[in-house]
Amino acid sequence: MNKLAKALFIFRSEGFGALFTKVRSRFLEYMGRRRVYLAVSLEDVEEADWVERRRAPRQVKQRGKPKTIGWVVPPVGPGSGGHLNIFRFVRYLEEHGYDCRVYIYDPHRTQIPAQTAQVLRDHYTPMRATVLHDFSTVSECDALFATSWTTAYPVRNARFDGAKFYFVQDFEPWFYPVGTESVLAENTYRFGLYGITAGGWLSKKLEHDYGMQCDHFEFGSDFGRYTYVNSGHRKKIFFYARPVTTRRGFELGVLALDRFHRAKPEYEINMAGWPVQGWQLPFPFVDHGVLPLDRLNGLYNDCAAALMLSLTNFSLLPLELLAAGCIPVMNDGPNNRLVSDNPHLVFTRPTPRALADALCQVVDQPDLPDRALRASQSVERLDWDTSGAQLERIMLKAVGAEPPD
Repeated sequence: MNKLAKALFIFRSEGFGALFTKVRSRFLEYMGRRRVYLAVSLEDVEEADWVERRRAPRQVKQRGKPKTIGWVVPPVGPGSGGHLNIFRFVRYLEEHGYDCRVYIYDPHRTQIPAQTAQVLRDHYTPMRATVLHDFSTVSECDALFATSWTTAYPVRNARFDGAKFYFVQDFEPWFYPVGTESVLAENTYRFGLYGITAGGWLSKKLEHDYGMQCDHFEFGSDFGRYTYVNSGHRKKIFFYARPVTTRRGFELGVLALDRFHRAKPEYEINMAGWPVQGWQLPFPFVDHGVLPLDRLNGLYNDCAAALMLSLTNFSLLPLELLAAGCIPVMNDGPNNRLVSDNPHLVFTRPTPRALADALCQVVDQPDLPDRALRASQSVERLDWDTSGAQLERIMLKAVGAEPPD
């Protein structure tokens, strides 16, 4: 891969901030002035002594119902599922009378405010929240949410009297090889922040392994966007292909799909999530790259089954696939089963043979169109407003306020 192609790959997979950091690091190496760069400022890391925090009083203080809520987020990029979900909860709270502020934690100043505003305008549903690139008004908030391991550092270090929460969507130490970043991510679970997690697996893990106070909300389903419209026989398979995201098990999925193709060559294999047209795979496939949200439902409805690998926390996609009548085949494990027990999810061992066999069993069902309809109906009552209400109740309970009626 030449240097330009590599730079483009980093930009698309990790965003402008990561590209800027890597380019600057390489430049300084070339100039003979090497420095340590992390996605969190070195000053924030040095200040966050979690051994002292464990001896300190609990961070959630009794102040009554919060009115102004701050959300500290990493720099915003297009197509970020993590940001999409954060802003979903911000909008819910706005609709229920809260004033929200979004603080961009960008210690290396990789994104100017105008760029942030354009990304939000072009790729996300509008919010009323003020978006800020500095923390000068944090003290005006009644509650403050960290939303990633990098943002947990400035939230932990923030000097204000409000309640501090940690909106945890995944177990981020597993995003990295064992090393500095995995250790720094793991340390954040010892900061004394009150955790509100996506699904029950994370809350159980953080409580058991780190003694972290946690509660969780259930996953919703965007049923208005993903619906069942194809009642016919489907002759396609979907694979959520993210070679740039190791926790999505791209190579394992390719091995499984190779076995499936040899058994069922009449099924067309479709991939979306990341451009993979340059990959030499042992079977024919259709590459959709990164699809806009409004085109996903059509693809899901074309497919009888989906290979959906999630090696850390449960993904947002399985319930969306079910809404469209596409049956997900998933790797078995508590990280998935403890989040959703929907009977139409197919769990199996994370081996190529087991995953391929499960896909074959799904498409061989003579009543598959009927099962597709039942799968869609099984998630009709799941919605993100219910999840938002759960988060609100957890937050109010933690600060000793009365929950809404």
